[in-house]
Amino acid sequence: MTQVDPKLAAQVQRASAPHALVVGAGLGGLASAMRLGAKGYRVTVIDRLDMPGGRGSALYRGGHRFDLGPTIVTVPQTLRELWAACGRDFDADVDLRALDPFYEIRWNDGSVFRATGDTDAMRAEVARLSPSDLPGYDRFLKDSEARYAFGFEDLGRRSMHRFADLLKVLPTFAMMRADRSVYAHACRRVKDARLRMALSFHPLFIGGDPLHVTSMYILVSYLEKQFGVHYAMGGVAAIARAMAEVIEGQGGTLRFETEVDEILVRDGTARGVKLAGGEVIAADIVVSNADAGHTYDRLLRNAPRRRWTAPRLKRTRWSMGLYVWYFGTKGTREMWSDIGHHTILNAPRYKGLLQDIFMKGRLSDDMSLYVHRPSVTDPSVAPEGDDTFYVLSPVPHLGHDNGVDWATEEEPYREKMLAMLEAQGLPGLRERITVQETFTPETFRDRYLSPLGSGFSIEPRILQSAWFRPHNISEEAKGLYLVGAGTHPGAGLPGVISSAEVLGKLVPDAATVTQ
Repeated sequence: MTQVDPKLAAQVQRASAPHALVVGAGLGGLASAMRLGAKGYRVTVIDRLDMPGGRGSALYRGGHRFDLGPTIVTVPQTLRELWAACGRDFDADVDLRALDPFYEIRWNDGSVFRATGDTDAMRAEVARLSPSDLPGYDRFLKDSEARYAFGFEDLGRRSMHRFADLLKVLPTFAMMRADRSVYAHACRRVKDARLRMALSFHPLFIGGDPLHVTSMYILVSYLEKQFGVHYAMGGVAAIARAMAEVIEGQGGTLRFETEVDEILVRDGTARGVKLAGGEVIAADIVVSNADAGHTYDRLLRNAPRRRWTAPRLKRTRWSMGLYVWYFGTKGTREMWSDIGHHTILNAPRYKGLLQDIFMKGRLSDDMSLYVHRPSVTDPSVAPEGDDTFYVLSPVPHLGHDNGVDWATEEEPYREKMLAMLEAQGLPGLRERITVQETFTPETFRDRYLSPLGSGFSIEPRILQSAWFRPHNISEEAKGLYLVGAGTHPGAGLPGVISSAEVLGKLVPDAATVTQ
């Protein structure tokens, strides 16, 4: 009897499997491709960049590696579960390091708050700043845990595309006062202005205004405490590369430097895509990891839309923009010893600055900065003895009236940022800089096709979350699915990875799909 080569048989079987086409090799798209490959689909991923990861990719300049987007990993079990669904071991592919402290928050009066996963240590930090706020802080942690259980483990890991699902959870939303903002909830628990900031700023990590984003997002405080804050050696780009390797190991294909111009819809069903060069690729299902706004406004421009029409998208509130300065420094590894892996430098104003960014669309003279110094954990990011930095400032997106002219404002804004950094922990920085790169909201618009140059797609307000957010299964065309920051459950690394988990529950196994 003739022996059949198992590898050849698997290749033949894969070649005849239903074809799933993923638009975008961001982390949500890569996770979706892994899920679909595990379900037996023949997967093709297409991306206009030259590497996997999307906003989680990297730039390389003069021996420095600059992580462009996400810098921390929270809820690592979502990644471990993703790898396990593919029959792989995440920890064998990615070296994840727990950070302690998670980050340090600094105010211009010299006070400091160090966030950690140890409850006693956190209570000591609160007591050092404001002893009378300890009981309120304890209540805040209980509030956060309850919202994590409901908002992340329940709603965040299942589809919310049916209106009936929304009706079922409305009583819980009401009980948890989801109509109240994150900042308003923090104000009800603590009195100290610094603690109010420390307990409410987390929505900025996913593009939301703490003064308006639903208080459900206080769940991040419990999420960090329970699961820690981690760094992937090699940066998030290393996770993206590992995801790409899993996809290729499943028999999937990744095409880079290739742009999708249109999702093709025929008889109400997504049938494939047309590339910018005119090539048409047929598919049984299409998954878009492009920004939800770009998907509906551009990629589906020739298809009838009932819900996500151009007027509806114009009324949508988008996340703020980002100004990010990446730079390398010479001979500084042993300098600036009080600047750790993650540091947040606060402006004198909190509420006023947020209003300038989100409501008035004004580029303020003051700023708050997130300083990422990965070289204290990962020496590979810079030449020996040198440092690599990533400094981020939230700024208005491009959609405001009398918007920011970045051609004029970019250099003055960087100079203000430099002055603040030198005054608050990096003296002599100017003379040490060797290489640098800056991203403005215009970069996000052009590089990532992000509407209005927003940093995190659609802002997670109460009426732009859950059922109100773009669904993971599109109502505009059969066989079309959406994942990523602009979809349910939302932005942030856990959110986009969970959007692919939801996708995996919606898409049937390949064996059940009619060819």
